[in-house]
Amino acid sequence: MDLTVTQPWADRHITERLAPDAQGIARAAELLRQGKLVALPTETVYGLAADATSGAAVAGIYGAKERPSFNPLIAHLPDLAAARRQGLFDANALALAKAFWPGPLTLVVPVSSACEVSELARAGLASVALRVPSHPIAHAVLQAAGRPIAAPSANRSGRVSATSAAHVLEDLDGRIDAVLDGGPTEVGVESTIIACLDGAPRLLRPGGVPRAAIEGVIGRPLVLAGEAGMAPISPGLLASHYAPAARIRLEAQEPRPGEAWLGFGPDGSDGPPTGPHLNLSPGGDLTVAAANLFGHLRALDTLRPAVIAIAPIPTHGLGEAINDRLRRAAAPR
Repeated sequence: MDLTVTQPWADRHITERLAPDAQGIARAAELLRQGKLVALPTETVYGLAADATSGAAVAGIYGAKERPSFNPLIAHLPDLAAARRQGLFDANALALAKAFWPGPLTLVVPVSSACEVSELARAGLASVALRVPSHPIAHAVLQAAGRPIAAPSANRSGRVSATSAAHVLEDLDGRIDAVLDGGPTEVGVESTIIACLDGAPRLLRPGGVPRAAIEGVIGRPLVLAGEAGMAPISPGLLASHYAPAARIRLEAQEPRPGEAWLGFGPDGSDGPPTGPHLNLSPGGDLTVAAANLFGHLRALDTLRPAVIAIAPIPTHGLGEAINDRLRRAAAPR
């Protein structure tokens, strides 16, 4: 089956700005039921939502994002009961869902016989990626829409993820039908993705739930994702992803002439750099750094530096997810 979406996005139109109130939520749900595209906030990043049961609606996501259609999408549900209608949960998947849903965890499980998520959203796979978000606006829209909603990050494919409505409009204004403005997101990096397909849960993408917390629930170390070059079975597995226009230099001790600087932790004795600079967390707090990551990358990138130099980030806790995103942003394109 050819799942490639080749038609470029050409039908530019007015993007509605919806308030985060009952009227805005009802309008967002109405548009989704009509097969339209609506950006909405989750606790991680803004998602570009569409009816996951409609191949045509899902194709609209791929077109607006200019996204390779071999990269599957996460289907969002209002609760565990709704998710279990779409996928088959083994003991590990059920334990993780009960521990971390609603929240920033995605589970990749075998499709159920009653699965409504379209083949296009699943990229033709016999598995489905499911999440129950905790953001109250996202939850309200899911309840009102009454169907699984596909919602990858609301940005052009490969670009920096959106953590505010303004970020969404920078990439997608005129390409989507509406954006529901719920203010800045809380977590700031995408969900952790765990595959529960063959008895041994695998970490496919670190994210908003730290690895240690997941291992505490399943009682064993997570298996890491397979070899490089495997066909993606979930979002976020492409080598080059989350990329600003500027090149990225990781593990930098200080900026070189002409570079923008993204710091972490207290500035040195000489204070902050004299050139363009932001700090993910002057206090060295990884939760704060995760929330600021994409917004700070976007802000520095708007200054059009050739290179953004980034200070070393610890690898424990949420630092694993932050470093994963930065490595993908720095990958050759």
